[in-house]
Amino acid sequence: MDFQLSEENIQKIGGVLGAEPKKYSNYFRFEMQGEDENHRAVVEIHPSIPIGKSEGALVTVFTPNTNLQLQHCSGVVLSEMMGEVTFVAEYAGKITGIILEKGGSCSMYANVDREMLSGDFTQLAPEVMLSGVALSLTEVALPEPGSSEQPGAGA
Repeated sequence: MDFQLSEENIQKIGGVLGAEPKKYSNYFRFEMQGEDENHRAVVEIHPSIPIGKSEGALVTVFTPNTNLQLQHCSGVVLSEMMGEVTFVAEYAGKITGIILEKGGSCSMYANVDREMLSGDFTQLAPEVMLSGVALSLTEVALPEPGSSEQPGAGA
């Protein structure tokens, strides 16, 4: 398995999101509520679960209008200042990230070229610039390209 979220990191995630994690047999669940009753999200984190022929960390987000899932999560970045937690996965130089905000807001950026994370954002088309900026914080949770080092938590 590539990466596993520790129970300590799960507690830190809860602190940033302002939500107490509830522990179940093999996963943790967070329930977040915004000021508006329709602005809510439920997040389930499986630190280790069979995914196909391998094991990996799984993050699933449920909102009133959306279900998102990140398989083989390879890192997490916590930003207390922004009240955000970013879960990230990388495959073949492509990054996918789910960004959760305190109060239940959620964004997902998928299949983003890794080089966009540290390039000159002003050279990107406006339509794709936001994904590079939003996921640029994840570089600390990703191994160097070509490295055999395991990704981890920027917690």
